[in-house]
Amino acid sequence: MARTPRITLEQWEALLTVVDAGSYAKAAERLHKTQSTVTYAVQKIESLLDVKAFDIQGRKAVLTPTGHLLYRRARVLLEEATGLETAARRLSAGWEAEIRVAMEHIFPNAVMFQCLARFAEESPHTHIELIESVLGGTGEALLKGEADLAVTPLVPPGFPAESLMRMRMLPVANPDHPLHKLGRAVTHDDLRVHRQLVVRESGTVRGTRPSIDAAQRWTVSHMATSIQAARLGYGYAWLPEEKIREELAANELRVLPLREGRERYVELYLVYANRDSAGPGVLRLGEIMQETTKQACMVEEAKTQAKPRKAAKR
Repeated sequence: MARTPRITLEQWEALLTVVDAGSYAKAAERLHKTQSTVTYAVQKIESLLDVKAFDIQGRKAVLTPTGHLLYRRARVLLEEATGLETAARRLSAGWEAEIRVAMEHIFPNAVMFQCLARFAEESPHTHIELIESVLGGTGEALLKGEADLAVTPLVPPGFPAESLMRMRMLPVANPDHPLHKLGRAVTHDDLRVHRQLVVRESGTVRGTRPSIDAAQRWTVSHMATSIQAARLGYGYAWLPEEKIREELAANELRVLPLREGRERYVELYLVYANRDSAGPGVLRLGEIMQETTKQACMVEEAKTQAKPRKAAKR
């Protein structure tokens, strides 16, 4: 039989809060307890384990090397306990009342709508919050606990991910843009002297820089704004093929004839905030997203393969 722990979760929480708050007094304020209660809880841990967790320096409680180990392990313990309680509540209540999905802006809207519509047929009372994000903003939503599921090209460390789809990115500009008038293959030096249109990362930490060091750059907040600016001739942009099919078909945008690197690919992944504690709704929506995206990719692949045959008949 497993031994019953002698230290309670409440006592471990007291230790964590003293570290995070920086003192016993501030920890007591956060926990809405008396300072003597918090002090006793930490002293109980030290007594039962025969260790010293803190050194008191002035008014601050500073972790000892042993204290650092206890802090790290206690943090994991409390997170596991919280996750277990969350999972139990969700299972007892049935499907979740709300599911939050962070979606990278290049993921096809039509595919996401299909996923959500299929899910709504099975769980019509579950509210969906769709968070449209860019690059680091998607991973940040996971790290902050603001999303239950995410579609992202940048998987935060420690989060298991499953490949969802591969997006093709194309360099495009209005057909009358000077880059289309060069009469030859466009080089990276050509790109540098013209205005580039970039979509800003939505996270608070923005570390990704554009790959072209353009002399001019407009940074916008939304993909639709970048597409419109390119369509109206205000610059060139790397845009997902899926998002600009209509503009390409109408010749409002045209792919730039780059000498090299004419296309790029971005791998998108499906990431669960915590699959072990995820409710049945989150798990089912994840399954639907994988199935629906796979079907959409197969349809597009079939269309692509059929185009050369049509051209040959002409």
